Amino acid sequence: MNLIKYRYLYFGISLLVIIPGVIALIIWGLPLGIDFTGGSLLEVKFASGQPPAIAAVTALYNEMSTAQMDIANPVVQPIGTDSLSIRSKEMNDTLKAQVVAALKDRFGGGQDVVITNFTQVSAVIGKEIAIRAAGAVALASLAILVYITIAFRKVPNSFRYGTAAIIATIHDILVTLGAEAILGHFLGWQADALFLTALLTIIGFSVHDDIVVFDRIRENSNIYRRVGYETVVNHSIVQTLDRSINTQLTVMFTLLALALFGGVSIRHFVVILLVGVFSGTYSSIFNASPILVVWENREWRNWFRRKPGTQIS
Repeated sequence: MNLIKYRYLYFGISLLVIIPGVIALIIWGLPLGIDFTGGSLLEVKFASGQPPAIAAVTALYNEMSTAQMDIANPVVQPIGTDSLSIRSKEMNDTLKAQVVAALKDRFGGGQDVVITNFTQVSAVIGKEIAIRAAGAVALASLAILVYITIAFRKVPNSFRYGTAAIIATIHDILVTLGAEAILGHFLGWQADALFLTALLTIIGFSVHDDIVVFDRIRENSNIYRRVGYETVVNHSIVQTLDRSINTQLTVMFTLLALALFGGVSIRHFVVILLVGVFSGTYSSIFNASPILVVWENREWRNWFRRKPGTQIS
C-alpha cells in the first residue's frame, strides 16, 4: 500500500479544510469569551422550571443597558431544562442585583430566580490572560521542537522531525481555530479557558501520534539501510496505521458519546476536542511524515519547473 505516493493530494485536502476556517477568522474573528476579553457571566436557575426565551432575556438586557455600563446584546445559552447562562460586558454588583430583580419580576412566575454562578473578569485581566494563552501555545510548540530534535539526535537531520511535527501541529491549530470561528458565529459559542485547555490537549495528542510514526521510521532506517528513504517512510506509516487509527478512534468514540449525552455545559469543549483529535490523526499520518519525504528529496526545486517536452508558444 503506497500511501506516500499521494502526498500532494493529502496536502491539498488539508489546504481545502484550512481555507474556510481562515476565511471565517478573517471575516468574523475568533469569538473570545469573558476569560479573554473581560465581562460578566451570570448563571440563573428558574424555580418554575421554564426559563424564558433567549430573545426575551436579550431584550431585557438591552433595556437595562446604559451609556455608563453597556451590557447590551448578551450571549444567552440554556443549561439543562431550567437554567440559563448569560454572558455580557462587565457589570457591577448594583447592576447585577437590578438584572436579577428584573428577571424575577418578568420571568419568575411568582417563583424565585436563583443565582447559581456569577463570574466577573476585568478587561485588563482578560487581555493579560489572552497574551499568556498565546504564550503557552508558543512555548508548548517550542518545547516540542526541542524535545523531538534531542530524542532523534542519532538520526541524520534530526531537526527535520521536530520541524515536521510543528508544521503538523500548526495544521491542527488552524483547523481548530477555524472550527471555533465557524461554530462560534452560527452557534454563539465563545472561546474560553476550556477552549485553551482543549487546544493544548489537541497539540499533545497530535505530537504523540507523530512521534509513534517517527520512531518507527527511525527503527526501519537502521534495519533497511539499502532501501530508499521514501520507501522506508511509507513502510513505517503502513506499519503504524492500524495502531494510530484504533487509538484515535477509541478517543473519538468516547468524545462523541460525551458530545451527544454529556450535557450542554461541556458540549463546546468536547466538540472542539473531537475536531482537533480528528485533525491530529489525519495530520500525523498524511502530513507529518510526507513532509519529511518532501524535505529529503528537496522537491520544492521542481515545483515551478516546466515538465520535459513542454513548449512555450
